Amino acid sequence: MTNESSRPPVVPSFSAVIPAGGSGTRLWPLSRPERPKFLHDLRGTGASLLQDTVARLAPVADRTMIVTGVAHVEAVREQIPALSDADVVAEPSPRDSMAAIALAAAILESRHGVHVFGSFAADQVIARPGQFLRAIGVAIEAAESGAVATIGIEPLYAATGFGWILRGEPLLGIDGAFRAEAFVEKPDAETAQAYLDGGLHYWNAGMFVARTDVLLGHLARLQPSLYDGVRALAAAWDGSERASVLEETWPTLTKIAIDHAIAEPVAAEGGIAVVPSDCDWIDVGDFGVLASILEPDADGVIRLNRTAPARALEASGAMVVGGDRPVIIIGVDDVTVVDMPDALLVLGRASAQRVKDAAASLMDD
Repeated sequence: MTNESSRPPVVPSFSAVIPAGGSGTRLWPLSRPERPKFLHDLRGTGASLLQDTVARLAPVADRTMIVTGVAHVEAVREQIPALSDADVVAEPSPRDSMAAIALAAAILESRHGVHVFGSFAADQVIARPGQFLRAIGVAIEAAESGAVATIGIEPLYAATGFGWILRGEPLLGIDGAFRAEAFVEKPDAETAQAYLDGGLHYWNAGMFVARTDVLLGHLARLQPSLYDGVRALAAAWDGSERASVLEETWPTLTKIAIDHAIAEPVAAEGGIAVVPSDCDWIDVGDFGVLASILEPDADGVIRLNRTAPARALEASGAMVVGGDRPVIIIGVDDVTVVDMPDALLVLGRASAQRVKDAAASLMDD
């Protein structure tokens, strides 16, 4: 790691990068590749998950950059009109999180010099934003010292669908930050319970804060071809050659997640810090999770984006999403009905994880 005396001057500012990709297919038919879940209002507040993410980061971000697919650029600009065109970075095709985050870091450094930035997914819910912002403040301190910092979510249960982070010794001189000893991908139920009981593991929410030069320096060592590619793209990004360099270079970039490219190997070297947070982070990954964060109406039915009546008779826990025609549910508990103009989903929420595969099989027919 770089020590205090040798690190270069840091621009006293913070950039927020929001990768906005994926299709959220476990929320089909509400979320689809042409309009993924981050563009939807999933809490009935009038704001999409993307808009919530931008607003949540506004108190600490001097600038915000959104990296999204070319198909979503216009929707992103429509939802975030205050964002300049230069700060909406369009990916020609998905190359996983490392390419998106590294390209953003390289462009930001090219424009604004070496400084601290953070990457935060566009499709997450955080119920305690004050706690989140406090964790970001600690992560920025850790990043200024030369660490790559991540936010570790205080676990609520033995989750097998998330990655976990093992906490090590406190980070010297930075209250609230610890060495991250290891990143573990989606453990089995027994292992996850042991992590929960042990009290030294946190959920990995995929949030990373670092100096641009530190993150790109690790990338140069660990994924040199990817580093060369994003540097070439950043050099051309604000000029007339962007399209040609993008066409030539983008398809050659290694498709890899930041967890595998940077977090895991750098943690093994002692270069990752984890900042624990009880910010009530929620990954809205399926309709079961969505139902858990929405309040039912007085009759016990959860309604989201409805313009027509919905009734439940002898049916507890009903959720009805979308639609402009009446829906009646009789004698079936914990059912979700998603009523779209061109598709209908009727789901027992115990099977919420099966929606992705079922939707894929339907598309194959």
